[in-house]
Amino acid sequence: MEATVTTANSEANKTWGGGNEPMGASYGKLMMWFFIVSDALTFSGFLAAYGFSRFKFIETWPLADEVFTHFPFMHGVPAPMYYVALMTFILIFSSVTMVLAVDAGHKLDKTKVTFYMFLTIIGGLIFVGSQAWEWKNFIKGEYGAIETKGGSILQFVDNTGKRVALAEFASTLPEEREQLSRNKGRWFMSESTLPTYSVAEVQAGFKANPNILVRTEIIYENSPANKADKKLHPSLNKIKHKEILTRAESEARLANAHYVVEGANLQRNEYGSKLFADFFFFITGFHGFHVFSGVIINIIIFFNVIMGTYEKRRSYEMVEKVGLYWHFVDLVWVFVFTVFYLV
Repeated sequence: MEATVTTANSEANKTWGGGNEPMGASYGKLMMWFFIVSDALTFSGFLAAYGFSRFKFIETWPLADEVFTHFPFMHGVPAPMYYVALMTFILIFSSVTMVLAVDAGHKLDKTKVTFYMFLTIIGGLIFVGSQAWEWKNFIKGEYGAIETKGGSILQFVDNTGKRVALAEFASTLPEEREQLSRNKGRWFMSESTLPTYSVAEVQAGFKANPNILVRTEIIYENSPANKADKKLHPSLNKIKHKEILTRAESEARLANAHYVVEGANLQRNEYGSKLFADFFFFITGFHGFHVFSGVIINIIIFFNVIMGTYEKRRSYEMVEKVGLYWHFVDLVWVFVFTVFYLV
């Protein structure tokens, strides 16, 4: 009996006494996997919330290929989704260089680890800078729009359906309005920066340009093959369509104008639903924070490689652990790119 107890105790000490590697992975890599799984669940919740919100407000949800049309040094040239695709390619390429850095670490090749880590850092910095540039254009806007009292967004087009910016037709009226600030307003109220044009100036310019029309999004009811499909899949009954209104309809809708919207922020969005801007800032910002954090960690590891820290340990496992995090960040962006920009 005593021999059996001794054997059991020795087995327990062998299992829980430390120095073991569950599933063949070190504790450092295992903890990184735990973090990745928990973070993946967080991103899944965000993207699921985005999907439900888009379905609920489908009639005013912007189309990504009409929002992200900018490309550096190509102002005024429509390039829908081109720069976002380039950003995605750069981030995926940085994941490839990270794989090469990890592989070089397994071979204890300090020179190659340094080189590929450097390329990974450059790719991450380009991506973060590109996201900041994209945010700037999204916030600034390009065309401007009108928000009605009911919350609808009215965009302006010419007879051919091409978008027209407010600056191209808005009138300049002899009116002067001072921005409300805390030291001048009643009860110390304040308001955001005033738009370039007032509602009256947009309405006056619209009347003076008969070739300008209003475009807005409308949902049409579709007729499914049978009533069972209609009950089970109500989304099949709705067709989202951007419609250009007639001149008379445009004037009627513009009469309910409430606010001039330029760009997007957490309160208003010239592209459509306000929630689109909220999700854009939150999801891409949260992912951008992950990329920025990864770049900082990669820089620390990069200098450790240069100083020979891992060469002395005869192990580049830290590079591998950081590589797991970097691959996760890249994979998350593939899902964000697909759900947010492509679908």
